Amino acid sequence: MNGPSSLERLEVLDGTPREVVRVGDEVTCYLPGSMTVKVEKATVARPFPGLVPEHLNDIAAHYTIRKGELRRVAGHECQTILLEPKDAFRYGQRLCADTRTGMLLKAQTLDEKNEVVEQFAFTQIRIGGVDRSELKSRFSGKAPDWRVEHAEMTPANLSDLGWTLKAVPAGFRKVTEVKRRLGGAPDVGQIVLSDGLAAVSVFIEPAANRAPRELGATRHGATNIYSRKVDDYLVTVVGEAPAETVRIISQGVEHRKRN
Repeated sequence: MNGPSSLERLEVLDGTPREVVRVGDEVTCYLPGSMTVKVEKATVARPFPGLVPEHLNDIAAHYTIRKGELRRVAGHECQTILLEPKDAFRYGQRLCADTRTGMLLKAQTLDEKNEVVEQFAFTQIRIGGVDRSELKSRFSGKAPDWRVEHAEMTPANLSDLGWTLKAVPAGFRKVTEVKRRLGGAPDVGQIVLSDGLAAVSVFIEPAANRAPRELGATRHGATNIYSRKVDDYLVTVVGEAPAETVRIISQGVEHRKRN
């Protein structure tokens, strides 16, 4: 369940250890390697298994939705739902939901070749009451000795600062616009675009904020990233969308210097 009363704890078991605890829209990330706690408000994108948005009409406009076969995931019978994109600007999705409760048990992201580029799934699940003690971070008792970083986030209108989006693929619309500040660093502007299912973020920050990095396109699993310099700023577009989608959005970011 998502909403102001929802609680969630995620622990990464492979690679660099970290733990994420969400209470409503407040997200706390524990990074034991650096003894750091990062606290911020959640954005539009939701983690698995809360993937399905409320705006189903938006999905139907850009995806063909059809029912697939019955499968078995984590010991539960589930119904497969296929979301096939109507153009090349978004990925497909293959979802499996528990037939009894509707709980999403497995989600696969599919590229233009219908190959899986990212997958989330339960290997074991208990649907029902949860002891609140299971949602408490195992690092919380050590946190007072750690460095705490609060990411301040305030509503923004970046057009007032001269920023415009000239090119956005069909179906994507702006859903939120904020300014973020972490510690004493200058503000970072963020625009979130969505087509009702996929979300793409545009980050705008002074180039001096960051160490020199390779510009252009990079990819991590299903996430594509495109970075470019605009005047004295670094514009980075990040999203679980095809590389061409994030490139088009990035190239469409324009800045008009104020007098």
